[in-house]
Amino acid sequence: MVPRQEAPHSEGQVLPFRASLLAMLGVCFVTMLVALDQTVVGTAMPTIVAELRGFDLYAWVATSYLLTSVITVPIFGRLGDYFGRKPFVIASIILFTTASLLCGAANSMLFLVLARALQGIGGGMLVGTAFASIADLFPDAKLRLRWQVVMSVGYGIGNAVGPSLGGFLTESWGWRWVFFVNLPIGLLSLFFVWRFLPYIRHNTHTGTIKIDWFGAVLIAVALGSLQLLVEMLPKEGLSTWVIMLFVVTVGGFFVLWKWEQVVEQPIVPIDMLRHKPIAVLFILSLLLGFVMFGLLMYTPLLFQAGFGLSPREAGVLITPLVVCITVASIFNSRIVVRLRNPNRMLYAGVILLAVCCLGVMMLERDTSYLFTLFVMLTGGLGLGLVMPNLTVFTQQTAAREYLGIATALLQSLRMIGGMLGTAICGVLINRLYTSGVEQALERQHASQWVKELSDPDVLVNHDIQSVLLAQMLKVGQNGSLLLEEARTALVAAIHSGIALLVVVCIISFWIVRYMPLIKLGAKKVPTVDVE
Repeated sequence: MVPRQEAPHSEGQVLPFRASLLAMLGVCFVTMLVALDQTVVGTAMPTIVAELRGFDLYAWVATSYLLTSVITVPIFGRLGDYFGRKPFVIASIILFTTASLLCGAANSMLFLVLARALQGIGGGMLVGTAFASIADLFPDAKLRLRWQVVMSVGYGIGNAVGPSLGGFLTESWGWRWVFFVNLPIGLLSLFFVWRFLPYIRHNTHTGTIKIDWFGAVLIAVALGSLQLLVEMLPKEGLSTWVIMLFVVTVGGFFVLWKWEQVVEQPIVPIDMLRHKPIAVLFILSLLLGFVMFGLLMYTPLLFQAGFGLSPREAGVLITPLVVCITVASIFNSRIVVRLRNPNRMLYAGVILLAVCCLGVMMLERDTSYLFTLFVMLTGGLGLGLVMPNLTVFTQQTAAREYLGIATALLQSLRMIGGMLGTAICGVLINRLYTSGVEQALERQHASQWVKELSDPDVLVNHDIQSVLLAQMLKVGQNGSLLLEEARTALVAAIHSGIALLVVVCIISFWIVRYMPLIKLGAKKVPTVDVE
């Protein structure tokens, strides 16, 4: 531990180059840890359910993680503003890694769900503090963009290798290793963060700090009920529970808004939300999260269930989208700092995303590989131009004392947008698919098979297909033809869902017009404690 200092190393960064690199490696491993966990688990889920026998809790393995992480991101983002971020980053790595070990040791689905919820708390702490640590290290936005490439590379590697690694570990060593693999990465990130990430606390608060615990509870209630509402609405429709969740969600956000305007030290500063650039960036994060998660969720379904590709073949086609996010981030860091109007990169990113969505709508089973590759590359480039700039622009615009909460809310809104995107697109796709299957089977005089074909899982699971085809053969029905009719209905339904993403891209492009010009340069570096 080096002695405490009272001044930054330079105008643009608080540490020399070597120390900055080692600190950023710590942040890089942290983001890789989160990205890898998000992608590696999905491949193992069928095997996990088969062994632990709890299909009714299948969705909650993901939902419990999202629920706790969405809640904790803004809370710890604000606490990091008050007390410095390093202690929370260290605590989150320890919590996340410990929870990963518990997940791997689970002997029931309920235990796994609870362990994933604990893991989500650690993940939310990581996202809420680690991202803002970069702005602490590099007050100059131009330098920050260049250094942020290190984090983007770590995130890109985690996303790119996750699905394949999950399949390899599950087949070779068992599903528990998709959680145990977090242990070496967690220990590595803990070493670099503990040893090299400086403890920086901005001297902006005088007197006693009063933590807004009631505001934290309101955030938990509002975001938690919103998450549950999004999960339950597609399955149950307008049931009593769904209506109650809607009332609690709206009421929670309303009370939160009122409370934060009167509390002395709010966890969500309302004054910051009234700042036009911040408001526009937050809206864009919500909308583009809607598009990003919609693409990442339903494009693989299109490839596997709609076109009949294997998971490996679909993974090969999806990989360029994920990899190009990192490539575009590197390109963006070199270009955006040279533009008189950096906002143009947001325009370019949104346009590329819209082109990608339009391209996905044009994909058919006989579409050429090169065109499919072009579509995926376009989507990755669009996300790579938009997402880093939203973060950097927000950090450049927010006041220093709001840096952590601004960054955390940006990430939370992206996740909320993703929740809404997957849910709304899911409802639309399911309704259109069911309707399409009913019409197709009616034309084939096979309406008795509507129940069996109304679940798209039958188009992916070959065991279910074999049983169903055998049953159809016994009654003289052409099962292969009916499955093809169902695939056609699903492709049309997904195309319609992706069309909604195009509309959201157009709205995002229109909103970018209201974004004031962002000037990327050195902000005045306040006096900080660097340990």
